[in-house]
Amino acid sequence: MSAAAPERSPAPVVRDLIADDREAVLRIDALHTGGRKPDYWQDVFRRFVDRPARHRVGLGAEDENGELVGYVLGEVRAFEFGSDACGWVFSVGVDSGHLRSGVASRLLEETLRRFRAAGVTTVRTMVRRNDIPVLSFFRAAGFTGGSFVQLESNLEEGP
Repeated sequence: MSAAAPERSPAPVVRDLIADDREAVLRIDALHTGGRKPDYWQDVFRRFVDRPARHRVGLGAEDENGELVGYVLGEVRAFEFGSDACGWVFSVGVDSGHLRSGVASRLLEETLRRFRAAGVTTVRTMVRRNDIPVLSFFRAAGFTGGSFVQLESNLEEGP
């Protein structure tokens, strides 16, 4: 007698973020970063939700109950250090109860589709080098080291 296959949740519904999603995004972000940043998210929602534009992507993923369980934010930019226009994914988060369920993959898939529609052929992101789960996610999605190197200086220690 074989065991029944585990029941899979339906694929998340991916849609544009709306103003009412801010609290859920704050909660999900705080789970990953360890702290709430209401002022930061108010500014992000003002730019990406209140004033959407073709070059901006702000998406949410809903579970079968209509609850927001993930989000992604990105935009097309072309001004950094002589870079051609490219898509930037600058924030992705998934509720801890929905990790490894395809939520982030569906969000990224739709983000990449929108970036292609905006005419870009390259997408970039930055990930902390010790954030293995997020690094693994982007590597599995086909991201590799790019043609730029990120450098920084600690102003408390440096010049």
